[in-house]
Amino acid sequence: MTATTEDRFWMVRALALAGQADAADEVPVGAVVVLDGKEIGAGFNAPISGCDPTAHAEIRALRDAAVRVGNYRLAGATLYVTLEPCTMCVGAIVHSRVSRLVYGAVEPKAGAVESARRTLEEPHLNWRVEALGGVMAEPCGQVISEFFSRRRREIRQRRKQHSGKGSEAP
Repeated sequence: MTATTEDRFWMVRALALAGQADAADEVPVGAVVVLDGKEIGAGFNAPISGCDPTAHAEIRALRDAAVRVGNYRLAGATLYVTLEPCTMCVGAIVHSRVSRLVYGAVEPKAGAVESARRTLEEPHLNWRVEALGGVMAEPCGQVISEFFSRRRREIRQRRKQHSGKGSEAP
């Protein structure tokens, strides 16, 4: 299966949502749920600002879509997300009955579709989700890389400022 023009269109929308997460100083991941060519749900990472460990972009987009359509089951829908989902999010995708998952960059440490785990391939699952990874992987990965590079720079600067004040170690 290869990416379509529509897949790229919606991934651009997910990237814009990732930008909102970045602006809020959250890990920049964005997600959008599409049904019959229309956006029915959107979300971006907000676990820090929301004090909610489940506030991943995918979960927030699925919640938004379920409320908008009045049903937690989203059969026929496609979820677009800028980063390969984690185990929690894959579970939510299966439970929501999303038919198709399209994601950008792989997540080598916690990705649960092709990287660290292959959760969608587990035989006991009662719903099958068609998955396509690597759609606009470069810009999706770049957003994440730039975010963490900036974070590391900020930490180094704080340490440098802190050590430059002449404070003594305990």
